[in-house]
Amino acid sequence: MSSSRANPLVMVLAFAGIVVSLMQTVVIPLVPRLPGLLDATPSDANWAITATLLAGAVATPMMGRLGDMYGKRRMLLLSLSLMVVGSVIAALSGSLPGMVAGRTLQGLAAGVIPLGISIMRDELPRERLGGATALMSASLGVGGALGLPAAAFLAEHADWHALFWTSAALGTVATLLVVALVRESPVRSGGRFDLLGAAGLSAGLLCLLLAISKGADWGWTSGTTLGLFGATVVVLLVWGWWQLRAAEPLVDLRVSSRRQVLLTNLASAVFGFSMFAMSLVLPQVLQLPKATGYGLGQGLLSVGLVMAPSGLVMMAMAPVSARISKLKGPKWTLLTGAVVVAVGYGLGAAWMSQIWQLVGVSALIGAGIGIAYGAMPALVMAAVPVSETAAANSLNTLMRSIGTSTSSAVAGVVLAQLTVSFAGHTLPAENGFRLVMVIGAAAAVIALGFASFLPARAPAVDETDLGKTPDLVYHLPPRSE
Repeated sequence: MSSSRANPLVMVLAFAGIVVSLMQTVVIPLVPRLPGLLDATPSDANWAITATLLAGAVATPMMGRLGDMYGKRRMLLLSLSLMVVGSVIAALSGSLPGMVAGRTLQGLAAGVIPLGISIMRDELPRERLGGATALMSASLGVGGALGLPAAAFLAEHADWHALFWTSAALGTVATLLVVALVRESPVRSGGRFDLLGAAGLSAGLLCLLLAISKGADWGWTSGTTLGLFGATVVVLLVWGWWQLRAAEPLVDLRVSSRRQVLLTNLASAVFGFSMFAMSLVLPQVLQLPKATGYGLGQGLLSVGLVMAPSGLVMMAMAPVSARISKLKGPKWTLLTGAVVVAVGYGLGAAWMSQIWQLVGVSALIGAGIGIAYGAMPALVMAAVPVSETAAANSLNTLMRSIGTSTSSAVAGVVLAQLTVSFAGHTLPAENGFRLVMVIGAAAAVIALGFASFLPARAPAVDETDLGKTPDLVYHLPPRSE
């Protein structure tokens, strides 16, 4: 593919990824106001967040597999269309059921980023692939970081429905750009869709993520929470048994258990944990009153402006990530990213007293995440057949999402246990925030440990050898024109 066609393709797909990640952020400024806006209890209003999380977890692996079977561009357009419809429903809604329905449809677009990475693998020449997939992978964080200040501004100066109309408009633009500039890839796996496998994985993920996201409300030792965790284990064990015996499984566990894929997915889950820990601590420290002695007394718009540099740095790190991978291999890129994130969280545990310190910490952590996220698609695609690219990338994205959900639950428990009393209110204590940052650093160190066991760079082998040398497979160059 010539540069005149490759550049628009990369920009369109990256824009689509940023729009989808922005969609997940757009509701954050509304969270404290949702109960009043939707005439619901705080616990019920949280379903506007939980529904998106659950829908994204279910849709991501399915869209990946369907993309491999029936066309990645087709599934990309379907995902973006569902996001637009969901945004319109949420924009027209004034009640909880309508909001949950709209947010559920928005969540079904979570497969856009892995689908975009897979299209890049099919369409781009090898020399362009590293930087392009690094940018696409980083868009998961870029959209959230850049969208927060914009969403905060709209929430403060316009009717809250404008947030969803904006999401619908951006989704429509992304859809039209994909129609105009992205062609359908001829790489297909064919076969039949594993409905039983899809149902089993969906049930297991719903049980797991419901327990994680609602455990604090229901009680971590309640029968409901423990029952959901138990059901998760049983359902996923049965699902795994079926996947190993199905002729055309939803997720090829034999491929997913290869050393390189397995370790990359484990590192991705831990990195997802690290990425979200920062997002839970810094906004609260910024917004707490100065009279607490550790709060900085800033408004929501200021919070967005402090967090925005991390998104810009993530984007800037995409070519750096690709360069490290080219020179040393993606394993060393992932190791580098883990070290940078660990250092960032370590500084964050000590630096919380000034706005400039928080800007520096978020930018440093963003740099590490941008470097590491750029390596993950390269590691996954190096070890899977071309016909399974979308499914493998979708599973990797799902692992990141599970990490972020777990991060929210762990941070919630820590901040709920370490509290102080201020002006008649119970607030998270400074030590609680510092402990969450330390946990974020520890998570990055764990990711470093997983990455250290990844195989060293190996020469490319023929696609037919994938089953013979599971740890030494690096992807073939995509076709070029």
